[in-house]
Amino acid sequence: MKWFGTKAAQGDARPVLARAWGTGAVALGEWPASYEAQLRAGVMGNPVAQRAMRLVSEGAGACAIKVRGIAEDARVRALVGRASAGQGLIETLACHLLLHGNGYVQVMAGADGMPAELFALRPERVSVEADARGWPAAYLYRVGESVTRLSPEDAAGRTSVLHMKALHPLDDHYGLGCVGAAAGAVAVHNAASVWNKALLDNAARPSGAMVYEPGDGSVLSREQFERVKREMEAAFAGAANAGRPMLLEGGLSWKAMSLTPAEMDFVGLKAAAAREIALAFGVPPMLMGLPGDNSYANYREANKALWRQAILPLVTKIGAALAQGLDGWWPGLELEPDLDAVPALSDERAALWERVAAADFLSAEEKKAMLGIG
Repeated sequence: MKWFGTKAAQGDARPVLARAWGTGAVALGEWPASYEAQLRAGVMGNPVAQRAMRLVSEGAGACAIKVRGIAEDARVRALVGRASAGQGLIETLACHLLLHGNGYVQVMAGADGMPAELFALRPERVSVEADARGWPAAYLYRVGESVTRLSPEDAAGRTSVLHMKALHPLDDHYGLGCVGAAAGAVAVHNAASVWNKALLDNAARPSGAMVYEPGDGSVLSREQFERVKREMEAAFAGAANAGRPMLLEGGLSWKAMSLTPAEMDFVGLKAAAAREIALAFGVPPMLMGLPGDNSYANYREANKALWRQAILPLVTKIGAALAQGLDGWWPGLELEPDLDAVPALSDERAALWERVAAADFLSAEEKKAMLGIG
């Protein structure tokens, strides 16, 4: 039995399924190492990671901020809520902290010496310059060949560059982002997408084999092999030619090949990779529409878990860091998320009001204090 002129084509190397995927130059199945390559493959080229990132960052940007401890609360609220270069400060910082693990804010002073703008710097462009003792002495901001040295404090000793970071157990200066932890699952998910696309390009089913069985035991010549291959690619490959009848010459027969159940595990592997991506971003898989996840009773509980475990801790970290950086102008400033303005926590707020209202041993002023009123 001769399989599609095997001997005639032994001199040609078999091409790979795909040389690269996404917009980067990462080969199929490999994990990108640099932050930019991870973003292109994991956020710009993967729908699961992009949606998870948007759920967390846009939720943080839409969260109302409560200002306490100062009299100029309206000015601080306008400063924090102002969009700089078209990007909201809280949403941008949440994205940077989530993906890169670091967030940098440059405090731009106005003519009166007070902060006029808070600008979020791209974290992959910033590097920490440490002194002889290992403490951060300055920040280097690189854009192409240009390098700008930014001092963390101004001449009056107030913060000019604020650095906030996620916890990194093995680094003193930089935080730990989630895009690197999700790189493996992203590579698996993207490779499975390329595999599915290849199946669609080959009549949406696993390929078969052209069998050449002449009576005299001869094999196809190289010219015959190339001609048959070109005719197969032109007339029978692709979704548009699915189910098209095949007319074979003497000695040629088609033998269909199918994948075993073990080889079909890539379907379940892709779903498992999608859940791992959502897990790395702190998003319940149910909110991503992923099958096979029944950890939450309903979408309301999953949405509440997203806010309680991912969005609110991130906004609290950003608010505390901004308050610390602006303390030189507004001592005693406190910035925290307004839980009463979060729709996902409305049932918890209603239950708290009912419990406080039913407490007859509390006075009206004590009830107001427990509810944060006044």
